[in-house]
Amino acid sequence: MLNAQQMGTVFFKIFDQNSGEGIPFASVQLIDGPSAVANESGLLSFINVPFGQIKYEVSAAYFQPKVDSILLKSAKQNISVRLEAVAYELKTVEIKDSTPTYEHQLKAIEGVLISSGKKSEVIQMDEVEGNKATNNGRQIYARVPGLNIWESDGAGIQLGIGGRGLNPSRTSNFNTRQNGYDISADALGYPESYYAPPSDAVEKIQLIRGAASLQFGTQFGGLLNFVMKKGGPDPFRFTYRQTRGSFGLDNFFMSADGTVGKTNYYVYGNYKNGDDWRPNASFDVFAGGLYLEQQVGKRTTLGLEYTKMQYLTQQPGGLTDAQFELDPSASYRDRNWFRVDWNLAALQLNHTSKNGAKLNSRFFGLIASREALGFLGQINRVDPLQERTLISGVFQNFGNETRWLKSYAVKKMIWSTLVGGRVYFGDNQSKQGLASKGSDADFTYLNEYTDGSDYRFPSSNYALFLEHIFQLNEKLGITPGVRFEHIDTRARGEFYQAVTDLAGNVIFDSTYKEQRRDVRNIVIAGIGLNYKWRKGQRLYANFSQNYRSINFSDMLIQNPNFKIDPDLEDEKGFNADLGIQGSKGKRYYYDLSVFSLYYANRIGTTIQTDPVWFSTYQYRTNIAASLTSGVEAFGEYDVLQLWLPDSTHWSLRLFGNLSLVQAQYISSDVPAYDGKQVELVPPVNLKAGVRLAYKAFVVSYQYGYTHQHYSDATNSESQPNAVNGIIPSYMVSDLSLRYRYKFLQLETGVNNLLDEKYFTRRASGYPGPGILPSPPRNFYLTLQLQL
Repeated sequence: MLNAQQMGTVFFKIFDQNSGEGIPFASVQLIDGPSAVANESGLLSFINVPFGQIKYEVSAAYFQPKVDSILLKSAKQNISVRLEAVAYELKTVEIKDSTPTYEHQLKAIEGVLISSGKKSEVIQMDEVEGNKATNNGRQIYARVPGLNIWESDGAGIQLGIGGRGLNPSRTSNFNTRQNGYDISADALGYPESYYAPPSDAVEKIQLIRGAASLQFGTQFGGLLNFVMKKGGPDPFRFTYRQTRGSFGLDNFFMSADGTVGKTNYYVYGNYKNGDDWRPNASFDVFAGGLYLEQQVGKRTTLGLEYTKMQYLTQQPGGLTDAQFELDPSASYRDRNWFRVDWNLAALQLNHTSKNGAKLNSRFFGLIASREALGFLGQINRVDPLQERTLISGVFQNFGNETRWLKSYAVKKMIWSTLVGGRVYFGDNQSKQGLASKGSDADFTYLNEYTDGSDYRFPSSNYALFLEHIFQLNEKLGITPGVRFEHIDTRARGEFYQAVTDLAGNVIFDSTYKEQRRDVRNIVIAGIGLNYKWRKGQRLYANFSQNYRSINFSDMLIQNPNFKIDPDLEDEKGFNADLGIQGSKGKRYYYDLSVFSLYYANRIGTTIQTDPVWFSTYQYRTNIAASLTSGVEAFGEYDVLQLWLPDSTHWSLRLFGNLSLVQAQYISSDVPAYDGKQVELVPPVNLKAGVRLAYKAFVVSYQYGYTHQHYSDATNSESQPNAVNGIIPSYMVSDLSLRYRYKFLQLETGVNNLLDEKYFTRRASGYPGPGILPSPPRNFYLTLQLQL
């Protein structure tokens, strides 16, 4: 019989089952005993371990955990543990567990990204029920609190989301990326995204708000990153999805993926067309992508990506308030068109050294164009059927972002350092001039822009950033960081200006040449805190400075409804978060936080009056300092876990998120703005839903409420041209169903179930101007084959 008082020392060696090399910083937990972390060679030991049966669990990032036991009966005992690397997702033949395993937040270290102490969210696209063919943002982002989503594009071609009181226009206030690299037109001068990845090709969406500026640049909204799908473990798999919907929607999606030898691949194509629900609103869209990843060494991979999206849409224009009340489906413009051609490419190198350090280097580039054609006059005026205005932009930029992340042990705690650098160059062009009097999609200038403008916008950006996790003990971690930015933006070109009398006769005209350059060196800093106060529960807090440069390419476009202050200054401020987060397996998850976002010189829109025509227009300028503060809460609970805790067939999940926000202009030199509410900030934003699942059948219902808010800084109630005014409160609900049987999957649903008449946006120019109504009740049916 063993003497219970005898003690021994246990030596562990943890290594990779495939390569035979030690796994650095693997963790070993003795069940009902202490835990420890291995060194860089995968070695660790426990002393004074009582003789007898010992059960232990070994885990490491990117490896399958392992549970085993030994009988300790000698003073020294060696244990070798082989871990198997995490494989690609398994091919699903039959769904046995209908309970979703939502990944609600990013891990503290996600690849070469640090999110410790930050507020983050993750959306798993496989767990989203809704109309993916139209990229329905209301359904996709239902579990992210505080987002203001524009719903003026029934086809889902462009994405418009803003958070914490930031303008949703083409998601321009987020640093928008795909697989970690930029996808917007110009990250410095024009950070708007005319491209949105097809939802069927997206694996998950990652969001980091608050302190994201330290790692990803100077956008106040934070990071929005689309993680695209990769190939599965089999040599070949084919997926086909077809969606038919209301208003002539026809959407085809096909993909092929797999792993052949050391090559992983994923290729897709998506074609979509329809008439939408208003006259003069047809669309024709193609998107496609190719992803290749080659294993070029034991610890090195090389990835190549190419994405293309091109589309042509007719735009029905906006409405006045009276027109909207009379008939929101009406259209008073039939000569407005929009065309986009977007090409993205990236080359990524990933390497993990023997000591566990990770290196990621991304080379990326964009060649794209967008063209807007039509009559820009105010919507309360009849189209005179004269020459239309054509505004075109050509975007060419390329860059590299390299990150190096190293984790190491300090007194059995894991500390991590992230160092990165970024180089970015852009050379973009914008033209404006007259086009034909016709109503077709003829994107040809009549006089080579001599009656408009022609500008080039060269830019360059160099950045260095550093973040470090100091894990002081098992509960408390502190993550300070700093970022240096060198930004050089330029504008050079010419524009034509004419002065007319009240009858429209030209009394003076001239062409003006202009050149401008702005060079800035900025240092911003921040800090995050992460405290695990009990199992599955944590407190987090962060503070970070922020900075956002002005958009040169917006400043020099002539538009009778929208003008820009030529003396605009860059925006400065900070973000801060304090929250508590918790979960328990599949039973529940919650996240409750408070935040503040401060602008020292916020850019906003006011109302001005034209001295000649006596008409009003929006004027963009540095309004004043603003402070946006609020509460964001999210909770999800599987009520059936109370009565059927071991069930793998049934699930009934309730979720809800609520944001309460107060946003005001403060310390303004202009009394008209001081104390006014910041535009585009719903003070109350609520979303709730229920999801019932049994085996392979899922039905879900979602409800959303957005409180009324203003569209300009003067808090105008309404204007004759409908460019400014209140956006009234609205409530929208959706019903979705899904069933899967072997290789077949059927999805259907009703969006805007109660047929709410509402709008989310007043546009100053394209695709308006005026009120852009949101879609009424509509249906969809999707069939998926996966072989």
